[in-house]
Amino acid sequence: MEYENKHVLAPMVRVGTLPLRLLAAQYGADITYGEEIIDHKLLKCERRLNERIASTDFVEKGTENVVFRTCKQEQDHVVFQMGTSDAVRALRAAEIVCKDVAAVDINMGCPRSFSLSGGMGAALLNKPELIHDILTTLKRNMDTPVTCKIRLLKHSHDTVELARRIEKTGVSALAVHGRRVSDRPRDPAKWDEIADIVAALSIPVIANGDVFEYDDFQYIKVATGASSVMVARGALWNASIFSSEGKVPWEDVKREYIRKSILWDNDIKSTKHTLKEMIMHYSCLELPEGKAVIKSETLADLARLYGEEEYYQCVNKTRFQVEVD
Repeated sequence: MEYENKHVLAPMVRVGTLPLRLLAAQYGADITYGEEIIDHKLLKCERRLNERIASTDFVEKGTENVVFRTCKQEQDHVVFQMGTSDAVRALRAAEIVCKDVAAVDINMGCPRSFSLSGGMGAALLNKPELIHDILTTLKRNMDTPVTCKIRLLKHSHDTVELARRIEKTGVSALAVHGRRVSDRPRDPAKWDEIADIVAALSIPVIANGDVFEYDDFQYIKVATGASSVMVARGALWNASIFSSEGKVPWEDVKREYIRKSILWDNDIKSTKHTLKEMIMHYSCLELPEGKAVIKSETLADLARLYGEEEYYQCVNKTRFQVEVD
């Protein structure tokens, strides 16, 4: 996979499932990251071909929950992001999914307490030896490209030094979120510190932070010198941020997201969570739409709410015919 001059959908928990990834790609995203999946979780899964919807599912044994769903349409550009704190376990988990994705990424930037307490995410930033162990183990044993995503350390020179150590492991690219663990989303991303990292490395750097309009892709690229640019919230609020022709009205994007959720039988909790995040940015959950989304219990409920009942029925009729045949 190439990492030069790419527009990238960032990994987002509970949001970066198949419908949003495909929607982002439809609007122009070159690379799409899935939501972080913990290695322990993936190790409980088995790979299944879902002929009903033409997807590849990684299903948790016992619960039958779909932990990760992908499809042929995204195989050449989807990145599986993993949370891990152990090299051997990371490799065992990566081997389960690596043939169905374009790359495997290790999350080293998540500041959530769950990740930190498990020694994952941003907790790895202070463990350069463990980082080296995880990345080199993956690189030695897999043909699939390996990358990682980090946050800034307290001092820029420390981040640069860590990035240099990561580069020596042989990773294909490094994504950098221009905030520290203690920073909040409202704090401005530190593009200048991403630029320090870019200047020190020879591998592609993917810059992430404060990209909310299409023009911002070029602004951050020029400011940092990064090879590629990653966007999170801007794409969650309106996935057509990736379109060079300009944003599509968010109501249309929202409806297209619902259609893709129906088509790919997305988990209702994930679908509702994504819709609520969209609504909260543009409106309010206390208004009728928000309340109706909260009350919805199935994809059929959401289809009725957004006037996609006919589409829902058509999709399910087609599936029934496939099952009969």
